[in-house]
Amino acid sequence: MEFKNHVQLVGRLGSDPIVRETKNGKVARFSIATNEQYSENGQVKNNTQWHNIVAWRSTADVVERFVKKGTQVYIEGRIRTRSWDDQNGNK
Repeated sequence: MEFKNHVQLVGRLGSDPIVRETKNGKVARFSIATNEQYSENGQVKNNTQWHNIVAWRSTADVVERFVKKGTQVYIEGRIRTRSWDDQNGNK
């Protein structure tokens, strides 16, 4: 099987997931932090990236039952980047 848009992330939740019912089934939304540690000029630096995650249906059920703020999770799936502009044209 070939994956053209595939990502694997390991990180911790920054807050409790928000779970709700939609006409298409249950959806869970949460963000995770991934950390990178590196050395620059002899000093250890940390870089944290935040990723917004959306889980649907049975995966959302698992998130609702077992996942909370601070939980370490392994996420595997596709990346979709979305943005929107407000009334003033700001992203």
